[in-house]
Amino acid sequence: MTNGDPSWPGHGGQAAPLLARFGLPADHAVLDFSANINPLGPPAWLAEWLTARLAEPGMLASYPDPGYAEAHAAIAAHEGVAPEQVLLTNGGAEAIFLAAALQAREWPGTPAAIVEPTFAEYSRACAAQGLPVVSLPLVPPDFRLDVDAIAAGLGDARLLWLCRPNNPTATLVPRADVERLLALTAARGCRVVVDEAFVDFIGDAREALTPLLADYPHLALLRSLTKHFTLPGLRLGYLLGAPEAVAAARACQPAWSVNAFSAALVPPLLADRAFQADTRAWLAAERPRLREGLEALGLSVVKSHANFFMVCHPAGREATRRLLPALLHRGVLARHTEGFAGLDGGWLRLALGSADANARLLAALGDALAGAGRQEGPR
Repeated sequence: MTNGDPSWPGHGGQAAPLLARFGLPADHAVLDFSANINPLGPPAWLAEWLTARLAEPGMLASYPDPGYAEAHAAIAAHEGVAPEQVLLTNGGAEAIFLAAALQAREWPGTPAAIVEPTFAEYSRACAAQGLPVVSLPLVPPDFRLDVDAIAAGLGDARLLWLCRPNNPTATLVPRADVERLLALTAARGCRVVVDEAFVDFIGDAREALTPLLADYPHLALLRSLTKHFTLPGLRLGYLLGAPEAVAAARACQPAWSVNAFSAALVPPLLADRAFQADTRAWLAAERPRLREGLEALGLSVVKSHANFFMVCHPAGREATRRLLPALLHRGVLARHTEGFAGLDGGWLRLALGSADANARLLAALGDALAGAGRQEGPR
């Protein structure tokens, strides 16, 4: 959340408000490290695929299949679940709002608990459904989850939001801790919604939560295809859960909320093993390399299990806040943390880019840190 101040954009990838805030022209060139998307994509075949589909008779003139049968079947096969456990959504954002709508439909007005600091859309979705929110903190300085404290703090909450890997901290709650949390919440009638928008960047199959769906019907998993495949403009996500919960969420979903092109794209995306292997290789090389470079500059770096890092200046919050405009002046757009509970601007989030982009980021950071004593535009 950003306290309603439009000069602090609520999402990454929005350079214009920050350029204006810090007195830079609208055409000031920036390298964007504020949006956590895969620099390898979109897949090379996508443009030709879209052109071919556009030429198909009726592709634009016909409604999509309202049941999205092919997309659901592809996701089910990919995840090892039944098709009735899958709901295709208009990006991860719609999945979030459907989870909140399902809560409001089943238990109207009951509290929802959010593990913070985290993505602002959970609280926005709850507000849209009239659900009061209880904030439950991760434990600094490493932002770990205290399972017992979370369970004890739930009170009357019937919905618990957990982001894994977490945005913006990039931390990962171990699968064993999630399972223990599920066991503690099972008898309380509290649905646990785990947003795994960045799950494709974990790189450890042993941490997969999908097998837990069979034993814990109060678990729902939210996924996004836009981060991994670099498709934020097309909006593709899905919800996984018990068949009854998925059917109830579908009843809250507007008809045809996913367009025909996006729905048809799901099977070939999930079948593209080469792109997924290239992504794993990029992660294996660049994530440790960038972490080492950030730490060599003297920055404090939270251990990342995703495709981004959260960092802070060793001198503290104000020194970290000054890095944001300093980097912007040097052509690098970082993600601020103004308004995140427990962070309040004291950290920056930096997406993992290509080898060349990461080198440019480190150079800009080194230059900004060397000139840390200078005022860099209005604050």
